[in-house]
Amino acid sequence: MRLPIEDALPDLLAALNRKSRAVLEAPPGAGKTTRVPLAMLQAGLTQGRILMLEPRRLAARAAAERMAQTLGEPVGQTVGYRMRGASQVSKSTRIEVVTEGILTRLLQRDPELTGIGAVIFDEFHERSLNADLGLALCLEVADALREDLVLLAMSATLDAGPVADLMQAPRITSEGRAFPVDIRWRDTPLPTRTRRTDAMAALIQQAEKETRAMGGGLLAFLPGEGEIRQVDRALQGRLPGDVEIRALYGALPFAEQQKAIAPAKTGRKLVLATSIAETSLTLPDIRVVVDMGEARRARFDPGSGMSRLVTDKVTRAEATQRAGRAGRVAEGVAYRLWTRGEEGALAAYPPAEIEAADLAGLALELAQWGGDDLPFLTPPPAPALAEARGLLQMLDALDTFGRITEHGRVLAALPLHPRLAHMLARAGAAAAPLAALMAGRDVLMRGAPSDLTLRLEALSDPRRFRDSRPYQINQSALEQVRSEAKRLRAQAPNGDTSDLSPAAMAALAYPDRIGRRRKGDAPRFLLSGGKGAMLEAGDALAGARFLVATDLDGNPREARIRQAIQITEGELRDLFVDQIGWHDICDWSKRDRRVVARRQERFGAITLDDRIWKDAPDEAVAHAMLDGVRDLGLRLGGAAARLAARVELARADGLDLPDFSETGLMDSLEDWLEPMLTNVRSAEDWKRFDLLPALQARLDWDQQQALDRVAPPHYRTPLGRKVPIDYAGDVPEIALRLQELFGETRHPSSAGVPLKLTLLSPAQRPVQVTRDLPGFWAGSYADVRKDMRARYPKHPWPEDPTEADPTTRAKPRKS
Repeated sequence: MRLPIEDALPDLLAALNRKSRAVLEAPPGAGKTTRVPLAMLQAGLTQGRILMLEPRRLAARAAAERMAQTLGEPVGQTVGYRMRGASQVSKSTRIEVVTEGILTRLLQRDPELTGIGAVIFDEFHERSLNADLGLALCLEVADALREDLVLLAMSATLDAGPVADLMQAPRITSEGRAFPVDIRWRDTPLPTRTRRTDAMAALIQQAEKETRAMGGGLLAFLPGEGEIRQVDRALQGRLPGDVEIRALYGALPFAEQQKAIAPAKTGRKLVLATSIAETSLTLPDIRVVVDMGEARRARFDPGSGMSRLVTDKVTRAEATQRAGRAGRVAEGVAYRLWTRGEEGALAAYPPAEIEAADLAGLALELAQWGGDDLPFLTPPPAPALAEARGLLQMLDALDTFGRITEHGRVLAALPLHPRLAHMLARAGAAAAPLAALMAGRDVLMRGAPSDLTLRLEALSDPRRFRDSRPYQINQSALEQVRSEAKRLRAQAPNGDTSDLSPAAMAALAYPDRIGRRRKGDAPRFLLSGGKGAMLEAGDALAGARFLVATDLDGNPREARIRQAIQITEGELRDLFVDQIGWHDICDWSKRDRRVVARRQERFGAITLDDRIWKDAPDEAVAHAMLDGVRDLGLRLGGAAARLAARVELARADGLDLPDFSETGLMDSLEDWLEPMLTNVRSAEDWKRFDLLPALQARLDWDQQQALDRVAPPHYRTPLGRKVPIDYAGDVPEIALRLQELFGETRHPSSAGVPLKLTLLSPAQRPVQVTRDLPGFWAGSYADVRKDMRARYPKHPWPEDPTEADPTTRAKPRKS
């Protein structure tokens, strides 16, 4: 059968001959995966091997098998494949289909890619981290070392403009061949409380019934294995007897994956699949697609240093790709678990993995390569990259200058996350089972406690575990972990210590996730990296004093611990003896409202020993008390407040003086207050503290004299008494007894500004407020005199206050 891609092959081969680079856009079903490599080989485009990258193991094997079948050969001759843990290649292999990480290893070992003439990036639209890195490395190699290296990016749904610009390559388009697909949306949005897997099972029933006469298989897209199992259970007994339900997901054994792909021999098949079925794989008998509209993606939070899988809505590109599976062999139907209106709110394309992934592995690859100035289609986010490099330094993979160490080179050669590679390198082959457990799926079914030792028991002796424990084993996950452990054991370096406990091994991988239980009844932990974590109250490890959290849900506020293992303080001390030290801590305690001085022995953020620091120096106490001042506030009052107000008034008038506003004073506490805080340790001490001397000390003699001229501190009354002037209001003001101003015919002022006078009765109560004393004498004084004479008859109240002598006394008694 002639494939649609055939029409685009002449233009593609011509472009590759001319430029050695191209971007090929071809929809699903066009035949690009199986025809392009063979066409390049048959055209003699290169004498070297042709490497084709596939994002998934299943797709890589399937592509190699289909090409070999086309040539009438077994896999491993002209066409072979290579991936982690499996390969079928020989000396005669000219086309090698590999998973994406293989290319990075080849480039790190041999940057010139000796013997390789072309590299094809299939399904580049998926934008995996390894594909982005591989393309960036290949572009640099082609520019610097291998002008002859042929590079081709192939995509089904990618907006190819940016990648073509990056590669400086022509774009070739194949129209493809697809039969019409009838898209059927929901009429109304799914009710909020409806369980999506139940709704999906109902939609699959509906689709099977409505398309039974059409024939062909059904393909249902779900986000993960858990949802596949739930829908499978919900459908039991609810479909016709001739419908065979098959699962398809990445962790499924290869034989089961092949069974899911194979056409149904009798009856009708229903494949419950994850996004693994979106691209690359050929499912020849599918006529109906049912799409739940969700996809599982890894998301990394650089602030917490944790990754978590999140369930997102699919993008429009992914939905189109999925629906296209129904139109490969004939007209088809695609059912969607969302409305046509909801589709408008979907994102156009999925995010590149480099934007949201854990970048520890990428940072290690860049360090081994010797630079990070690579032509990335999407540059790695700076915060996540910095977090990754911090982790690598913690694992001794990078030195303080960010250069790779010899230990780092060992880690880069191991097929594990740098954390687990560090554990395997340090502990040796004995750590292989634990590394496989922590890298793989949980070998116990949902509902099992968090304790990692239970998983080790199940791995070591499954039969005995089933007999003695009430927890169910995930058999397929167990087999995968056992196989991976065997492979890792063979690859493990000779470790420094072979007698470490599993807990100590786990601590090597997660030195930042060693947790100490906080005080209180709830099982809450402070991790050595500074984050918080918690266990379910009834968990078997809820009472542990120390543990290593090996799996967290990634919540940046307080992560939930999904897997952990108990560790002793002795093991922690032996393992990290060079990272444990005493710290003198002098801090303000908001709870105690005082300075607390302690000597603490710490590992990271957790405290192993805590003692009173009896001889804490005054300087440390004073510095800590500044936080107390920030907590309690300055509380300016009395003479201190008046001085601050005078300074601010003078500053507004143009005088060059320090900032005495509350904000200015708080911002400069270290300069003017800290030296004065001797013997101030608590809120009570601060309440008694006189701020005036500290504020006065901020002004030198010349500044003080200038301030007194511009904003005098006192008003001298006719009796010679000094009355403090308050500058805190809109205008300066004073308060004094009315009788003290008898004989005063001009209104008092300060620095040319009339004072606001609050005139007081003999009992110190306000009787008048004025900024015009002569006017008061001539006007309302008569009414005030009448009232005052009645209230205070023993005090003088002359008819003409301007002629009377000022006084603060009562009239003398008559003899």
